[in-house]
Amino acid sequence: MQAVEAKSILIPNKYPAGWFGTKYTMNLYRGCDIQCIYCDSRSERYGIDEFHNVTVKTNALELLRKELAAKRSKESTIGTGSMSDPYTLMERKLLMTRRALQMIAEFRFPVHITTKSNLILRDSDILQQLSTKYASVAVTITTANEELARKLEPHAASSSERFRTLAELEKLGVMTTMLMMPILPYLEDHLDNINELVERAAAAGVKHIIAAFGVTLRDRQRAYFYQKLDEGFPGLSDRYRRTFGLAYECKSKNEKELELRFREACSLHGISTEMPYYQPPAADSFQLSLFDDEECSYG
Repeated sequence: MQAVEAKSILIPNKYPAGWFGTKYTMNLYRGCDIQCIYCDSRSERYGIDEFHNVTVKTNALELLRKELAAKRSKESTIGTGSMSDPYTLMERKLLMTRRALQMIAEFRFPVHITTKSNLILRDSDILQQLSTKYASVAVTITTANEELARKLEPHAASSSERFRTLAELEKLGVMTTMLMMPILPYLEDHLDNINELVERAAAAGVKHIIAAFGVTLRDRQRAYFYQKLDEGFPGLSDRYRRTFGLAYECKSKNEKELELRFREACSLHGISTEMPYYQPPAADSFQLSLFDDEECSYG
């Protein structure tokens, strides 16, 4: 573990309508030890040379308190989990995310969390408190095949554990979303996988599913992904090279068929395929609104 001091902890989101309505992004850790083989955060644009070595921002909580106190409006959603999982393996010991959520609850800000970890259930007490204002959690699940999931996301919770996590969060009154992205070409892009994922999400009480039938790849992220494909799926990286070349968006050849089946299955179970987000109170009430999907990376 490495340590560094941050200059700021709440970073304004350039496109606040583009990802669960988050106006500020909070990353308490730099790098991630979940080690998903497709992670977009490895790309050069983010400037993290050793993404697998997690760095802790030692002054993050001090900065967070100051920055929360300085905000005139308490109606802007704070998001965490966009660059690295807030429930990284060392979070169990360091409690940085837990303490940050306690602070956000104290100041009464809405929050959105993206994770692949069931450790989030440790913080059920705080999430329940946050949900009296607004708490949204998105859990990524792209395959129901546990062996495949371990190869793709080596240190994430199992798919079954993640479905159980969504079910428990739903009981707490948290707004739940399953992120079914990226659906990797030649590994996960088949109808049986899509059907099972939606059915298990419905059984868990999930209200929203966001899907992307493909993966985005660039520079050293692509190189790392292909290296891991060579280790776990011999010959598959060559197929990617032949099919996609250096394209950023590597979409499944079955994209339209998968999209149609996905939407049919979600409609059958009453699941929304759009992102929820918080809107400030109007009169004496608040409402949840849905917005159209915007372009984003799904690696």
